[in-house]
Amino acid sequence: MHAQTNDTSSNQNNLKTYLALGDSYTIGQSVPDSDKYPVQTVKLLNDSGFNFSQPEIIATTGWTTADLQNAINNYQFKNSVYNIVTLLIGVNNQYQQRPESEYKSQFTALLQKSIQLAGGKASHVIVISIPDYSVTPFASGRNDKNIIAAQIDSFNATNKQVSQSYGTNYSHITDETRKAATDLTLITSDGLHYSGKEYAIWAGKLAVQIQNILK
Repeated sequence: MHAQTNDTSSNQNNLKTYLALGDSYTIGQSVPDSDKYPVQTVKLLNDSGFNFSQPEIIATTGWTTADLQNAINNYQFKNSVYNIVTLLIGVNNQYQQRPESEYKSQFTALLQKSIQLAGGKASHVIVISIPDYSVTPFASGRNDKNIIAAQIDSFNATNKQVSQSYGTNYSHITDETRKAATDLTLITSDGLHYSGKEYAIWAGKLAVQIQNILK
């Protein structure tokens, strides 16, 4: 009996861990838990023979880089080190017209923390680009859609440059989100956030990257 108990404990301890940091896109605003991209990513990985526990998610709708940093500072992590950490943050900085210089500084600090949480392994961190909400029904009545898209491109150029300087991985999903301009099945009923169908695309890209990282 003792041996079986220890085996079970050992199996649980051998589960790989994934920490997802972000905002409404990461928490999956307006979609069921099973449709969230971190959850879909883990399912794909487990279907491919990787043994991951359910993802740990630190994310809330409306969060800026400063909000995420504050949350991390006050959070009790389940693990001291994670096999994979993803970071997707910035759309609310753009929406609130926060300065890009502030974003770069705060994003850099968040990336440094992400690398620390990945046990100092920058290669086990994936930065995900900011989606472009200018194509959503939410933005349909706005006159500044082109400005929104340009600002998001600029913020993404910043987070990609920071990501490359630290040697982390990068997943560019922005172009995929722009397909919602002609495919409303990629958007939830709230007219702003993405559907499980869109998140499945992100999860597919992430799962391949994570498999390559862990090989």
